[in-house]
Amino acid sequence: MSKDLVFALAGNPNCGKTSLFNDLTGAKQHVGNWPGVTVEKKEGKMTAEGRNITVVDLPGTYSLGAYSEDEVVARDFILKENPDVVVNVIDASNVERNLYLTTQILETGVKVVLALNMMDEAQNKNIKIEVEKLSKLLNIPVVPTTAVKGEGIKELVIAAINLGEKHEENRVHKYKIDYGTEVAKHVEKIENSFKNNNIKLEYPTSWTAIKLLENDEFIKKYIHEKENTANVEAELKKSNDLLLESIGYDVDAFIVDKRYEFIGSVVKQSVKRSSESNKKTLSDKIDSIVTNKWLGIPIFAIIMFVMYQITMTIGNGILTDLVGRFFDFLGGWVGNNLTYLGAPNLVKSFFVDALIGGVGSVLGFTPMIIIMYLLISILEDSGYMARAAYVMDRLMNAIGLHGKTAVSLIIGTGCNVAGVMSARTLESKKDRMVAILISPFMSCTARLAIYALFVSAFFSNTKIGPFNAGGIIVFGLYVLGILVAIIMGKFFSSTVFKGEDSYFIMELPPYRVPTVKGTLIHMWEKAGAFVKKAGTIILASIILIWVLSNLPFGVAPGSKDSIVGMIGAAIAPLFVLAGFGTWQAGIALITGFVAKEAVVGTMATIYGVEEGSKLITAIHGAFTPLSALSFMVFTLLYVPCVATIGAIKRETNSGKWAFITVVYTCVVAWITSVLVFQIGKLIGFN
Repeated sequence: MSKDLVFALAGNPNCGKTSLFNDLTGAKQHVGNWPGVTVEKKEGKMTAEGRNITVVDLPGTYSLGAYSEDEVVARDFILKENPDVVVNVIDASNVERNLYLTTQILETGVKVVLALNMMDEAQNKNIKIEVEKLSKLLNIPVVPTTAVKGEGIKELVIAAINLGEKHEENRVHKYKIDYGTEVAKHVEKIENSFKNNNIKLEYPTSWTAIKLLENDEFIKKYIHEKENTANVEAELKKSNDLLLESIGYDVDAFIVDKRYEFIGSVVKQSVKRSSESNKKTLSDKIDSIVTNKWLGIPIFAIIMFVMYQITMTIGNGILTDLVGRFFDFLGGWVGNNLTYLGAPNLVKSFFVDALIGGVGSVLGFTPMIIIMYLLISILEDSGYMARAAYVMDRLMNAIGLHGKTAVSLIIGTGCNVAGVMSARTLESKKDRMVAILISPFMSCTARLAIYALFVSAFFSNTKIGPFNAGGIIVFGLYVLGILVAIIMGKFFSSTVFKGEDSYFIMELPPYRVPTVKGTLIHMWEKAGAFVKKAGTIILASIILIWVLSNLPFGVAPGSKDSIVGMIGAAIAPLFVLAGFGTWQAGIALITGFVAKEAVVGTMATIYGVEEGSKLITAIHGAFTPLSALSFMVFTLLYVPCVATIGAIKRETNSGKWAFITVVYTCVVAWITSVLVFQIGKLIGFN
């Protein structure tokens, strides 16, 4: 029987690796975190040629250095987990740049198949690649593919299987770059030093020696922490000094130069560019408009405005109403049957109010979440979101923040946890800390359920000109989150975390037409997480609220005299100036710390309504349009969910900063919501 295989997909960002992964694995994917780190791990299953294959999508990276967690994760998986084959995906229209990672992967000695992806774009640019010549020069299988069209995928899988089945002694290549006799001599000396001092390595000795000469901090620390390495470190220092003297400049720069020298030779012999390949592409022409110095930010704002208009008009309209009616019917049907069976009122309340009313009120907004993620997926897969980050970079720099902070903020609109995690790509501690501390202000999709509830109660039938008022309000909240994040980022950057300015270099991928399959997989990956959260974390918090709302025994369920009522009443005075000083609002905000969507479910449980329409009626009676707007502002800015706080603790390696985030976001939220309510009263808005 043929053995199961493990393929690792490695490549630069924007090389089409995700499209290839989706093509290979379809819906059979699992997303989690790598053990011990916060980098997202994507794994999928497939069968081909009678074999079960696990496909692991490594983080996109430009090298196997140690400058970011992404690079370390990719490198450790390749070197420590021993995948049967590394499928190195490269952009056929940018072979020279992509081959730098290829050379580093090949130097590890693993089995590699090169997926020459996006061949259609190379052809459109009149770039001709001699595939057989490239394969011969690198001494590995090279397969041309166009993942978005499914072209070359079967051939790629067969090539990888054939390579994976080969025994170690029959490996396709023994790859080595010629760094010159001097470097080779010192690499050998360091290798001998490992052997003579009986130092056992998890990595290949030759590769480790080269990395030490490259001054790789991660490998230097790895060697330093082993026993009996004093002689190795002494040999390394001696080699560096001698090489510096003979070469005339730093050894690490010399090694990089040699790699590029090799890559240049390979490209010269195998890639031919016509004079037309330098002409402006369609992407270049579009970018001249959407990334224009003056038009970039207005265009980005218009796109976001339209996205929220569509989300609130379609997602929070007919579709949400249909789902709401289903839960209305389900609640009524369950309630009637429990009554018929003679179930106690407490049991009926648990099933109807807590389970169906609480969770159903959250799931009722699933269509809106799906629409939002569908639109975000289209923007990401088309290549526009990279432009949005580039456009925001100019704004960030103008106020003294690092450009990559814009990336964290945009990622944070999907999920604050992801926004916090994305800060690890920033190189300086100052930039990382600022990005982490302001990411929670971004309006994540979890907050949409809260907005939708209050918009439905007060603004669903209101138009401002031809536009839906709800869409304008949600867009305004999104903009407010950005503005507050920028203001606080400027404050932290100029006071708490002073440091040198750093620079942001970003690659813009070509525009692509999103594939239906890729977009749907991306959409469901995120929307499915929302549904899963509703069935786990939110369900647990709603059950807890229901229990507390029925204790102590003898009180009216969900009344001010219940435990939950007493807790809510204790904090309610804090919100009087913000216009929502009720115990119900107070307790809903507490559960919002667990998960923002839980605010909606908690209100359904507290008000004892199992039907979405009744919850909207209850909200309409407890709030005014102005206090509703103030409440939405508060939920936008106050303490992020517990998962985000956990991510902040992990990323900063400090409980102190997690606690500071909880406190300062609540203070900012309170001040802002009070200002909104009080100024609104002064100008007569109610």
